[in-house]
Amino acid sequence: MWLGESTHSLDDKGRMSVPRRLLAGQSFGAEGRVSFVLTLGFEGCLFLFTEAAFAKAVARLETQAFAGEEKRNMQRLFFSKAQHVELDEKNRLNLPEKLKQLVGIDREVAIVGLVDRAEIWPQAKWEAFDASHARDFGRLDSVLLGDGPSGSGA
Repeated sequence: MWLGESTHSLDDKGRMSVPRRLLAGQSFGAEGRVSFVLTLGFEGCLFLFTEAAFAKAVARLETQAFAGEEKRNMQRLFFSKAQHVELDEKNRLNLPEKLKQLVGIDREVAIVGLVDRAEIWPQAKWEAFDASHARDFGRLDSVLLGDGPSGSGA
């Protein structure tokens, strides 16, 4: 389960250190390295999945291939950007240039844990998102409790 947020700087080669909280409980491959799936996310971030969490996301999306053009387009965009990535020996993740450009990552990033995935944001974009939605938190209780969005507008 991935929780919390932290900020990190990319090095000159575009690598970022992966926080220990994301490595806990991960299985290491034959080379002794952890692998993930990285893809384009929503609202201007990247999604980082474990292999198992990505398999669950795939299972949800697979069944919708023939459900209409919009869902097919979603699949095309989501899967065409997905990449298997492996951490190096120092547990650094090399962010692919194309994905960095798509979301506007330059040097500073925020990593946000969302239980089954982590989101990697350009730090300034995350701070703006966080600040603009901070007041919404009290209104989102019905979403959390499963009642749908609150209609009160307060």
